[in-house]
Amino acid sequence: MREHYKALQRKIVLIMVAAAIVPLIILAAINYFEFQATFLREAQTPFRSIVAKTKNSFELFLAERSSTVSLIASIYGYDDLADKGTLRRIFLAMQREFAGFADLALIDEDGRIVNYVGPYYKELEGVDYSSQEWFHRVRSQNRYTSEVFSGFRHFPHVVIAVRHTTPDGQSWIVRATLDTTQFKKILAAMNLEPGSDAFLISRQGILQTDSAYYGKALEPVPLDLPAAGQEATVAESVDSRGRKILVSVAGIADTDFVLMAVKSTDAFLLNWLIVRLDLLLVFLFSCLCIYFVAARTVGRLIDRLHQSDQERERAMLQMEHSQKLSSIGRLAAGIAHEVNNPLAIINEKAGLLQDIVALEKEFPKRDMFEAQLASITAAVQRCKDITHRMLGFARRMDVKIEQLNVNDMVRETLTFLEKEALHRQVRIVLELDDSLPAVSCDRGQLQQVFLNVLTNALAAVPEGGRTTIRSFARGASFIAVSFEDNGVGMDEETRAHIFEPFFTTKGEEGTGLGMSIIYGIVKRHGGDIEVQSELGSGSTVTVILPIRQPGTGART
Repeated sequence: MREHYKALQRKIVLIMVAAAIVPLIILAAINYFEFQATFLREAQTPFRSIVAKTKNSFELFLAERSSTVSLIASIYGYDDLADKGTLRRIFLAMQREFAGFADLALIDEDGRIVNYVGPYYKELEGVDYSSQEWFHRVRSQNRYTSEVFSGFRHFPHVVIAVRHTTPDGQSWIVRATLDTTQFKKILAAMNLEPGSDAFLISRQGILQTDSAYYGKALEPVPLDLPAAGQEATVAESVDSRGRKILVSVAGIADTDFVLMAVKSTDAFLLNWLIVRLDLLLVFLFSCLCIYFVAARTVGRLIDRLHQSDQERERAMLQMEHSQKLSSIGRLAAGIAHEVNNPLAIINEKAGLLQDIVALEKEFPKRDMFEAQLASITAAVQRCKDITHRMLGFARRMDVKIEQLNVNDMVRETLTFLEKEALHRQVRIVLELDDSLPAVSCDRGQLQQVFLNVLTNALAAVPEGGRTTIRSFARGASFIAVSFEDNGVGMDEETRAHIFEPFFTTKGEEGTGLGMSIIYGIVKRHGGDIEVQSELGSGSTVTVILPIRQPGTGART
């Protein structure tokens, strides 16, 4: 039989775990891919943001220098710029206010240097730039910022050239050279993670600054070049060394420069791997929790089911037992009725004999006859009391509400147990308040309540123990009868379940129905039962009954 419950438990646990884990797996898979996509976006966003900020720094840097050169070309005349001292003062002022300027030159309409200030005077004296690309670009655009090139000085530099034309048609070009060291400072300010790189390239893919991993300035960059717009973009790629990388590019406005930043995916993939491991651990832990909770819950339910089946079997047995007791009760009532008839005859005959003895003045052995007749009368009275109590219990199924004195009911109930108490030397102390009013109750049911509580009290005390019965008023509307013993007491769990059907501490000797039945009786009469107990210190059971005027009755 137990194997049947175990098989049922396994099936239910399997169904519950499957019903819980399958949606969890689907949800975990969805979360995995969604979280991975979000993680990649979150990894790209700060990378794109720092590239966009650095691109703005480059644009501001070049715009300031270009505006400065344009201003000089506009506010100074050709003769002023051709003067060596004037051009030097202008160049020194530019260097003080704006870092990065390497030299300054005045170039005529034909492309020849007219005046020059800078460290490459000897190399550039009289140089003709008419064949240089930047010269043709500035003539057509009036303002031009070149790519990095080495030129006549054989050193990487950037040219900012501005062409100025007067109203009378005379034109000249003011050209300034920028040292690419400032570019490196701007790139260094990005504070990229280890393994990352940032550099400038031209739109043709030529490095404009040195790269930590992909070559020196003026060398082709060995990477696939994504389309570069004015906004920073991020794309996944693979570099020449086979590394998976993120590439972010942004075009520098009004120039041919493109800012490129490269970041290895290993760093954030490692973080993603850690996150995936955490997700896996959480998933496995959740599965274990689901299984544990399902197993424990189903185990308890199966135990309760098993216990319920056992209680149902006991209830069936108890029902059969109750039916037997009911039959016995009816039989006892019939026997008591039949016994009462001959007892009445015996009592009448004994009375007749007493009258005869009393009428005879010279009745021989009068004292002996009177003593025997008195003994017969006392025995008949005792038999009447016994049959009266039997009839009282036999009529308990028929509820009859009447005004009862609880003190009398206590004393009457004690007559059933006084022999047991005397045999076990249990002292029963009565502290009854004789001024208490009557209560409206059914005699048999109230006697059953008192008898059950007192029986439990006597069972709990050892030989030589004590049980105290008190009656007292509980407020203006209730009367209470308490049964206090100095027995073994009850623990907290027993107190919590004492009124539950089939709960017993007597093992096979008890049915577990006594306290639940009397609890129902008291509740139907509008009262209550209170239990106070401590393990090893005895118990006190208090029965509280309402005071009702005659005619109000109790609800049965």
